[in-house]
Amino acid sequence: MSNTPKKSKEQRYQDNIKKEILEFFEVNETRSFSLNQLIKAFAVRDREMKVLMGHLCEKLLKERLLTKLENGSYQLDNQEGYVEGIIDHVNPRFAFVRVEGREDDIYVDAKNMRGAIDGDTVKVQIWAASRRNKNQEGEVLEIKQRRNDEIVGTIQLTDFHGFVTPDSKKLYEDIYIPKGYQGYAVDGDKVIAKVKAWPIAGKKMEARVIEVLGKAGENNTEMHAILAEFGLPYKFDEIVEKEANAISTAISSAEIKKRRDFREILTFTIDPADAKDFDDALSIQFLENGHIEVGVHIADVTHYVQLNTELEKEAANRATSVYLVDRTIPMLPEKLSNNLCSLRPNEDKLTFSAVFELDNNAHVI
Repeated sequence: MSNTPKKSKEQRYQDNIKKEILEFFEVNETRSFSLNQLIKAFAVRDREMKVLMGHLCEKLLKERLLTKLENGSYQLDNQEGYVEGIIDHVNPRFAFVRVEGREDDIYVDAKNMRGAIDGDTVKVQIWAASRRNKNQEGEVLEIKQRRNDEIVGTIQLTDFHGFVTPDSKKLYEDIYIPKGYQGYAVDGDKVIAKVKAWPIAGKKMEARVIEVLGKAGENNTEMHAILAEFGLPYKFDEIVEKEANAISTAISSAEIKKRRDFREILTFTIDPADAKDFDDALSIQFLENGHIEVGVHIADVTHYVQLNTELEKEAANRATSVYLVDRTIPMLPEKLSNNLCSLRPNEDKLTFSAVFELDNNAHVI
């Protein structure tokens, strides 16, 4: 005979209710319900039953048969149907979620985005294939990480508040600026707004102005706006500039002795005369054995930018110089990019070089 104790009548009753709740969620596997919505769905009016249903939902949660979403609602816990990815909000009606390692994106209708915006990392419940296209369809369950909380746009001010219209073509809602949070901005300025509250159902994103870039439409303003929108710094921190300015422009005789001297060999840069910096140079000389020696030279940046300095950290963070229509955003401060590490004519410069000896048929000897 079994030694398992018999369940009480009350326990069996609760088990039956719990089973009904679970079956309800299984039938509605792609949807989530708050406790109040669940109570209404079961047409419960009795106060004790309402309390019991809340208790049983929490029990199903502990048993990992249900999961609780960020907004407090419950949903069937189907981990196989969950993925994480980045929102690509292609138009106001819908978005796609791009998932690393997955070929097809997941279609998400705008009403199922739960306040997520373009660039957010989200957890998505996958449904069946969409009726609209071949992509699977889904619903945002949770926002795991917000995009950059600084947004560039043009501000419109009233006597009571303001709104910023984002420059990004993938942000479709104006951003609410409460009175007193517009900083020094005036109507029509291009600004950077820092988000104070992210959007939720029926409520706009809320932010404060942290920087005024200038009057919208003016060239310098628009260039700074592009840089700010894509997170490209247009100035260096004081500590980086200070470190760069401390570097000596003199080349010591000891350093010259370590290196091969190309100053008497015909060498020319391959950048146009109006370039802001001269990165590369070629040298050529004809050897007594009839061969040709070609040198390919670049500025020896590592001589000046040492490991674990503020300069090196800043350069690693920027990764490259950025070229806009009318300006360059350099990887290194001007003293380096336009002076010490620029192979300007008739100036001694330290370089890193590759030198080739070629025969008359251009074969490398």
